[in-house]
Amino acid sequence: MDIRLLMVEIKMKYKIGVRRFGLINWIGAWTLYKKEVLRFLVVWIQTIFSPLVSSLLFLLVLSLAIGAERGEVLGVPFITFLAPGLISMQVIQQAFSHSSSSFMIGKIQGNIVDILYAPLSPAEVTLLISLASVTRSVLIAIVSIITFKLIIDIQITNYFYLIVFTFLSSFILGNIGIIAGLWAEKFDHMATVTNFVIIPLSFLSGTFYTIDRLPEFLQTISKANPFFYMIDGFRYSFLGKADGSIMIGLIYLSILSIVSWFITYLLYKKGYKLKS
Repeated sequence: MDIRLLMVEIKMKYKIGVRRFGLINWIGAWTLYKKEVLRFLVVWIQTIFSPLVSSLLFLLVLSLAIGAERGEVLGVPFITFLAPGLISMQVIQQAFSHSSSSFMIGKIQGNIVDILYAPLSPAEVTLLISLASVTRSVLIAIVSIITFKLIIDIQITNYFYLIVFTFLSSFILGNIGIIAGLWAEKFDHMATVTNFVIIPLSFLSGTFYTIDRLPEFLQTISKANPFFYMIDGFRYSFLGKADGSIMIGLIYLSILSIVSWFITYLLYKKGYKLKS
């Protein structure tokens, strides 16, 4: 059979599908977001209440060990200063944990193809998984704030900064988690990122102290650490006092959120460690 006739027959028999939705696949987007949210809600004791228990243990141990001798920090009792930092630290760590585990488990189990073959753009996939990380962090923040208010005297003084810094912090770490999930090939790789990057940066960012107690050189390094602005901005929404500049932190984190998502988008679009 003539090759031209064969091509004509193939074109008549098989037609390329037409995109049936607009710029955004709203049904697919909602399905992926719902799937990611349900993934952590199914094991809510581990994903929501486990971080709360860790924060309470930190609060108990540190307040008993050095609370009485430490006195006031930023004009408030040390335990009042400490509580928002502990909540913010869990917000940061759990946002990273959600998105990184989503890709890591998908790659190991082999069901990552369900996302790759879905009629969703790279922008939709990366945004939705990061937003699911934000959702998990917001729930942790709400539960933690309510619980801490029953134990110690903390009051929210600025809801705007509370919402903005919670969103920016969890969104950035959600993006970083996707990057780590794409890069990692086994759980040992993920543990390396968590233990040598995420936890040290969150601990050394003013969670337990003000940076004015550090040598000038370390203060400069701390002010370059985005985790410092995440925790400082979150704490400012409770105390009305900051260890650094809130506006600089807001601008810095806003830019970082865009840059981190764009890197995530490019890596996923390229199929980094996903496509052979």
